Amino acid sequence: MGGPEARRLAAAAATARRLIRAMATAHVIGAGLAGLAAAVRLAAAGWRVRVWEAAPRAGGRCRSFDDPVLGCAIDNGNHLLLSANRAVRRYLTELGAADRLDGPPVAAFPFLDLATGARWTVRPARGAVPWWLAVPGRRVAGTRLADYLDVLRLVAARPGDRVIDRVDPAGRLFRRFWEPLTLAVMNAPPGVAAAAPLRTVFLETFARGAAACRPLIARDGLGPALIDPGLAWLDRAGAAITLGRRIRTLTFADGAGSGAPRVAGFACAHDTTTLGPDDRLVLAVPPAVAAGLVPGLEVPGDGAPIVNGHFRLDPALAPAVATPSLLGLVGGTAQWLFRRGALASVTVSAASALADQPADAVAAALWRDVAVALGRPGAAMPPVRIVKERRATFHQTPENQARRPRATTAWRNLRLAGDWTATGLPATLEGAVRSGWTAAAR
Repeated sequence: MGGPEARRLAAAAATARRLIRAMATAHVIGAGLAGLAAAVRLAAAGWRVRVWEAAPRAGGRCRSFDDPVLGCAIDNGNHLLLSANRAVRRYLTELGAADRLDGPPVAAFPFLDLATGARWTVRPARGAVPWWLAVPGRRVAGTRLADYLDVLRLVAARPGDRVIDRVDPAGRLFRRFWEPLTLAVMNAPPGVAAAAPLRTVFLETFARGAAACRPLIARDGLGPALIDPGLAWLDRAGAAITLGRRIRTLTFADGAGSGAPRVAGFACAHDTTTLGPDDRLVLAVPPAVAAGLVPGLEVPGDGAPIVNGHFRLDPALAPAVATPSLLGLVGGTAQWLFRRGALASVTVSAASALADQPADAVAAALWRDVAVALGRPGAAMPPVRIVKERRATFHQTPENQARRPRATTAWRNLRLAGDWTATGLPATLEGAVRSGWTAAAR
């Protein structure tokens, strides 16, 4: 079975696949991070690739833009990556853009309790053995070693569990660790967030020690770090990228004669594209859009908002206290503070109530927290831009986890990609890249 003849047949089959790819086209609908990850993988495998995007620019929810109020480029949202995000890091390495992520040389997560003024830094040890929990100066302030038994309960989470079912809401660790971690990772409070995806993130990061959870931040913004390199690579590979073209319908064939149904084509407002017998289609669009295009597709719903505030600091408003580039905030409105040069950006996840407030009221609430974090309480608010991403992620409850579809579909040439598909991860940048790779796989 493993002799020369078997190897010859395998080589012939591989050659045939390469020829088919060279003659066929892989269409990717959606130029967000998942779509670009799929397109790059397909082009690298020898496919002719064409990317279609409804918006006038690529990036989806992972984009940067020049803001005239602030006079600089900002991101639509703040995203924290970790050194354990191997898919994102490999994606950038393959694009020759690994240097677009930056961060501290060690894993350290500083926090400030806005209500009490307490400051502490979580410092995991280098290896997987969690000896650092026995050192008060390395763990969450005010906690005891016994409080971390919640970790064992989280690791034992079942598919239908919420985070609140696995950790103690009355425990010392809840307000200063589990709640901010859940909000940041799941974009949902512990009372409704599914426990299983959070467990996966915890096992891939903190459970592996400092080497797996060093913070990484897009040095020049999300667009320059994650989107522009992908577009440039695809351009060099000869891929066609069409922007401002919304795909409105898919047409399907019953597969008569071939035994398997397939997507026969798709149409936008003014033209139609017919798929050849060996062409492929990757649908990398938001879940509601995918459900409108694919009959009978069940998707997770109830988009959850994230609100971001970007403040352009005047040089005279230098921090009165040492302020790291990343600071976790508890006890206030803002949850995470990111500093990059003169720009101070804050994020509020699971922000349904905040998203419905006027921008000026949101800005005032967020600036109060930022001013305290900078050691400048009561300082006048600088120029600000509030960005409300009303459907930043799907609502990541246990019920919606069960509705996440696999990449493969009933149509042999149609695959799904997006952080809302069944990646096993929360709706994150890492999940988006992995979903694109899965959709591009043979």
